[in-house]
Amino acid sequence: RTRILLWSSLTTMVSKVTILGLVLVILELLLRMVEKTVELIKAKGGTVTREPGPVKGGKSVIAFIEDPDGYKFELIERGPTPEPLCQVMLRVGDLDRAISFYEKAFGMELLRRKDNPQYKYTIAMMGYGPEDKHAVLELTYNYGVKEYDKGNAYAQIAIGTDDVYKTAEVVRQNGGQITREPGPLPGISTKITACTDPDGWKSVFVDNLDFLKELEE
Repeated sequence: RTRILLWSSLTTMVSKVTILGLVLVILELLLRMVEKTVELIKAKGGTVTREPGPVKGGKSVIAFIEDPDGYKFELIERGPTPEPLCQVMLRVGDLDRAISFYEKAFGMELLRRKDNPQYKYTIAMMGYGPEDKHAVLELTYNYGVKEYDKGNAYAQIAIGTDDVYKTAEVVRQNGGQITREPGPLPGISTKITACTDPDGWKSVFVDNLDFLKELEE
């Protein structure tokens, strides 16, 4: 209902305002929608670390929150999508190296790349399909920062594969480090392999058929 009312309001406004005015009206409406989500999170005990507003150097309306364990989440205002989990962001020290690794070792596609000199960062969106239909990986390079402290809270990103053994070889060939050799997990027989990328971020590949069997048990 909210989407229908919003669209009806916008189509009515088109004939009454200039293009610039319409953009401002849309941003104001999007801001209000994110604000409602933030208010709900506050009411449920969540912590808001960035109040709703346009992203630096762009028009997308965002907000940042933290869960009770201190993990950060970004709320992004966008249209209806079959996958509400938008993206996972990793900070990297060499963006071209990271893009090449995730293309060749993980089989991802570079969906888009955007540089923002004013705020001194560049992002690259990587994934297995369009951003409006799939969760994607956001690689962020902050000017002049070559390395990050990984801490001890981050665990891994899990990705499905048809063959963990072949995947491990491809990862090795493209500069990744295998931290767990491919093979079945003790007790459940699901085959996995684990690796780190050139920046030290860990990922796990899980056999697709084994994972489906695990879900059925």
